[in-house]
Amino acid sequence: MKRICIIGISGKLGLYMAKHALAQGYEVTGLCRAQSAHKLDHLKGAIILFTGNTDDPDAVARAVAGCDGVLCVLVPWGVEGYATKTAQAVLDTADPDARLVFSCGWHISRDGKDRYPLKLRVFVALFGKLALWARFADLRDQVEATRRIFASNRRWTVVRGSNLEEGESEGLPIWARHVGDPVLASNLTRRTDFALFMVHALSDDRLIQEAPAIVGRNAASVRSNPERALVPQ
Repeated sequence: MKRICIIGISGKLGLYMAKHALAQGYEVTGLCRAQSAHKLDHLKGAIILFTGNTDDPDAVARAVAGCDGVLCVLVPWGVEGYATKTAQAVLDTADPDARLVFSCGWHISRDGKDRYPLKLRVFVALFGKLALWARFADLRDQVEATRRIFASNRRWTVVRGSNLEEGESEGLPIWARHVGDPVLASNLTRRTDFALFMVHALSDDRLIQEAPAIVGRNAASVRSNPERALVPQ
């Protein structure tokens, strides 16, 4: 795998993914809205940048053409299905054998076996209602986007991130198949390491059609439950 595309490259996670992908020798293309392109000025000459809405199938098709892998940030902006349209555009237009890696939060469940702490359930419920009332975001959009990914026969991975913090990299996060696993209890990952895991997933075949929930590798819950940690290879 040599050439990858980052959908949503101008965001915080996208910028970190670009940094890690370039460091690992990938040829990087990216897609972002025209008004955000200036955030990539420091990468001129290092990446190929396409501008357009990330839920626009034509813009996505141009950006992912010829790419061996796609890293996609699923953002449930607004109330018109932005994340769902983005995911569907990637599923429809990426090369047939491309590795597709999507980002979302712990609140997404693939099989209903996740066990969420009360604090997270309350936060999701309150934030979801307020965001929908303000027409800022619709968490149900991300649920529908990932439902379509899970139903696909593509070579996908959905990386479910914990709470995030800034800071120097601690290395690849630890993962588990279900939220509620004691190894995830600390619920904290460095944002740069979330991006590192996304890039890593491109080449880890164990993660094909998996929805890993991640946590920082130095988290207290990892140190307390080392036997439960699934370590990226």
